[in-house]
Amino acid sequence: MKYKRILLKLSGEALMGDRQYGIDPKRLAEYADEIKEIHDKGVEIAIVIGGGNIFRGVAGASNGMDRVQGDYMGMLATVINGMALQGALEDKGMLTRLQTALKIEAIAEPYIKRRAVRHLEKGRIVIFGAGTGNPYFTTDTAAVLRGIEVHADVILKGTRVDGVYDADPEKNPNAVKFESITFDDVLKKGLNVMDTTAFTLSQENELPIVVFDMNKKGNLLKICEGENIGTVVKI
Repeated sequence: MKYKRILLKLSGEALMGDRQYGIDPKRLAEYADEIKEIHDKGVEIAIVIGGGNIFRGVAGASNGMDRVQGDYMGMLATVINGMALQGALEDKGMLTRLQTALKIEAIAEPYIKRRAVRHLEKGRIVIFGAGTGNPYFTTDTAAVLRGIEVHADVILKGTRVDGVYDADPEKNPNAVKFESITFDDVLKKGLNVMDTTAFTLSQENELPIVVFDMNKKGNLLKICEGENIGTVVKI
């Protein structure tokens, strides 16, 4: 396998499937199957999942809610998604641990870097919930931060788009996809891969990012086997 340890970043919206909000059990089971494929090949897997299918702090703030309060509500949404994913993975026979940046000890371990690394070494899948534990930071930033901390080889950002384009492919049918691109070129072209904080953190620590379509069956395994799926952002 090309990567021994990965940090998989999933959006909360991805869990909605065809629904307007919430969690689609069918989509959850599909993701669990995809993750099991690489787990069975010996890949060590850490996961960060967003909470946009339940609540977004930014959206709350735009409607008059206090931004800090909204962001903490968003963190709790990521914990709900983490618990749902944990259940789906364990239904497929995988061992998991949910660690959260906020202490919710009845349902999850507090985030401890050394413990997380030890779980990964033992073949357990570690899901990181509650973002960084701080308002104003996105789950993209949490994904990069945790990826650096647990010494992941790569950030795999699973989206509904199959890579990075020079324009929005859902709006512009003539948009051109990049097979690979450097961090500097992403910044020069003003492309949207991750939010600026997350992207800069990844660049400074030389942690590559692969943006790919998580909804296409087999893509996750192909990336871990070294196939050119999606777009690789590298130094």
